Amino acid sequence: MRHPASDPFRRKPIATLLQEMKGGERLHRVLGPVALTGLGVGATIGAGIYVLTGEVAHNYSGPSMMLSFLLAAVGCGFAALCYSELASMVPVAGSAYTYAYATLGELLAWVIGWDLVLEYAIGSAAVANGWSNYFVELLGQVFHVHLDPRLIASPWDYDVKDGVFFLNTIELATGERAVAWFNLPAVLITAAVTAVLVVGIRESAGFNAAMVLLNVAIILTIVGVGSAHVDPRHWRPFLHEQKGWSGVAEGAARIFFAYIGFDSISTHAEEARNPQRDLAIGILGSLLICAVLYVAVAAVLTGMVPYTDIDVRAPLATAFTRKGLTFAGGLITAGILAGLTSSLLVGNLSQPRILMAMARDGMLPEGFFAAVHPRFKTPWKSTLLVGAVVALASALAPLNFLADLVSVGTLFAFMIVCGAVMILRSTSPEIDRPFRVPALPVVATLGLLVNGGLMFYLGRDNWIRLVVWLVIGLLVYFGYSRYHTKLGRPAP
Repeated sequence: MRHPASDPFRRKPIATLLQEMKGGERLHRVLGPVALTGLGVGATIGAGIYVLTGEVAHNYSGPSMMLSFLLAAVGCGFAALCYSELASMVPVAGSAYTYAYATLGELLAWVIGWDLVLEYAIGSAAVANGWSNYFVELLGQVFHVHLDPRLIASPWDYDVKDGVFFLNTIELATGERAVAWFNLPAVLITAAVTAVLVVGIRESAGFNAAMVLLNVAIILTIVGVGSAHVDPRHWRPFLHEQKGWSGVAEGAARIFFAYIGFDSISTHAEEARNPQRDLAIGILGSLLICAVLYVAVAAVLTGMVPYTDIDVRAPLATAFTRKGLTFAGGLITAGILAGLTSSLLVGNLSQPRILMAMARDGMLPEGFFAAVHPRFKTPWKSTLLVGAVVALASALAPLNFLADLVSVGTLFAFMIVCGAVMILRSTSPEIDRPFRVPALPVVATLGLLVNGGLMFYLGRDNWIRLVVWLVIGLLVYFGYSRYHTKLGRPAP
């Protein structure tokens, strides 16, 4: 049934959000602070640190990539504090989309929800793409198995500097060159993760916890073993010779992808046992753990190999292999695969919950996107759809294009969250806030400035892609969502 168009600037009262949590078909509340922190760490430590470190150090930051990680962590820290306050006072699935609906109105809520679709779906595709690179590396190093090169790469490549796509031609065993077909390992890991996610959140969290423990153990191994092979001369000059200090900011903007994930904790508010307390612990704890590990890994990588010689495709594993640590290289590659698997799992876990929140509000078809499996209690239809989209994107699109596209979308979402927490302090001061951002005006303003500044360093082409994506979203909103939203309409 087509209703009259809704007011695009109408806000959804906090009281309505909290009341909705008491009815309808809901998800299982089984996640505690440790599980939530594990989900955050699992989502965060992935393609960013294991794959993009090579590109960022080689092309932008050099050894000053350590500062790039710190700068990105500062921007994330401001956003994390704001996320924590909003998550504690509005413990509802939907993350920044829900917060925007309560503070900025329906239209901007749709925009941020559409932006989160970009962040999680394309982010997962980038992770699957990176997983494939390391899987192929492991097969060759340990098992001496080499797949057909046409089945391990996307048919297109992307030139970051010129902003153009071109056909990806690769050399075959016969010496001939041919265009790649698609990235088969990326498709297979996405299918496996999707199957785990449909089964249930408890099983997914348990699998993720095992992957996170292995992942952190491998990172500590990287730091411990690699530090013995660090040559401090590789840290001089500290700045990239061509980029200088601007390379630190450019590197932070691109390495920002490495921090994407801690915000996914807020999408699991409906599955947290004590969301008012545990969400803040998970968000801030996972960000702190990841920031420390990232800076340590950046120091080891740039200390082991001159940044001009770093392998962009598999930087860490290759650095260890060059030092003669073949066994360590294989072990690290296995751990990296565990970390990337965990990151892919949480990304694909979070996206359907955003879609479910939007569908419950009528923004998307509820029968499909809000359908909860009667046995597994998971949004199974949207999980399968997300898995299909991620598999397709990871099979056909290059990693560097995907990573930049995700970073610009995430920075935009972080700015919305920083603005939303300030607005809610003014419009809804009576709502209980188990966690409050200290020195809010300063923290939120700095969050807006730092994250907005990093968006600037991603360049014009990424801004254009973001605008195009948002324009497509606006067409969907004004063509469908505006006529189907439930806010202010009588219950059927």
